[in-house]
Amino acid sequence: MRVAAAWSWRFLVVAGAIAILIFLVIQLRLLIIPLLIGVLLAALLQPFSSLLQRRLRFPKWLAVITAMLTLLGTVTGLVWLVVSEIRAGYASIEARAIERYDELIVWATDTFGLSENTISDWIANAIDELEIDPDFLLSGALSVGSTAAEVATGAILALFALLFFLIDGPRIWRFIVRLFPKPARVPVDGAGKAGWLTLSNFAKVQIFVAFVDAVGIGLGALILQLPLALPIAVAVFLGSFVPIVGAVVTGALAVFIALVYYDIVIALIMLAIVLLVQQVESNVLQPLVMGQAVKVHPLAVVLAVAAGGFLAGIPGILFAVPIAAVLNVVVRYLASGAWREHPDPELADILPPEPESPASDSEPADRKADE
Repeated sequence: MRVAAAWSWRFLVVAGAIAILIFLVIQLRLLIIPLLIGVLLAALLQPFSSLLQRRLRFPKWLAVITAMLTLLGTVTGLVWLVVSEIRAGYASIEARAIERYDELIVWATDTFGLSENTISDWIANAIDELEIDPDFLLSGALSVGSTAAEVATGAILALFALLFFLIDGPRIWRFIVRLFPKPARVPVDGAGKAGWLTLSNFAKVQIFVAFVDAVGIGLGALILQLPLALPIAVAVFLGSFVPIVGAVVTGALAVFIALVYYDIVIALIMLAIVLLVQQVESNVLQPLVMGQAVKVHPLAVVLAVAAGGFLAGIPGILFAVPIAAVLNVVVRYLASGAWREHPDPELADILPPEPESPASDSEPADRKADE
């Protein structure tokens, strides 16, 4: 009973501290989420910036600006490609969609003897039933604001944080380390650097997963000879970084184009391809490849994503795996005691001096002198 009571009150104290932390994160979610996005982007761009400084001898400021402009230019270019291609084919898509709708109405009328109004009502009801619950997509303890002002503010904060993480990341981290008691600075520093390495691996693997999704669905659209196959693949690549919403929108786009330009059979085949690729990504790539890269068991990856989505909606899914991976590495590093054997020499100026062990009186005088 004493042991159980000791564990119980310690557990309650820890749970209370975690609850307060979660409450603060929820209250400051419009600030915390952009900062976390900035950290993820910094983990992705920092190796590129360092490469420019080492190999091409770029000044630090120029390497940081080049890395950020590369990111913004790549994302902007891909978005422009998708939007421009869809706008160019919009008239054809609209005409085909109206034509398919009229054919559906005529077929249903001739086959079942139904009126056009009845069919229209059924279609409207079916769309309402299949409509994704907006609370599922936009709600959650950590959901970002849905207004344009909040999104714009979050984007500016994320870019601002990214800029300073790339420019002054080491100094910011050393400042954070200094906030801890002196005996804890070495393990905190080592654990943080181990977590940062894991976060960088996560960012790289996430790009690989998005690329596989884009190639799989894009090849399916190309094999079926769908128009706009390249914009579909690019849209899938970009959408893969937005959990749930990106997969739903890009998959629906591919199936809709197949249905508009061909028939229900081709649309069903395209739907099967989309579902197959997404299932392989969710059940194979994410648990195995992602789990191997971030040193987390595949089951833990699946459970982390599920728990993150249940607790915090889309932001929870987005940050579930990196948070779980970083916590796993940090705990394992601290528990291993590796920081005792390989402390960071850069922290020498902020660490307490090592206590001097007095020499024994029985030791020879010359050994005392050597010490």
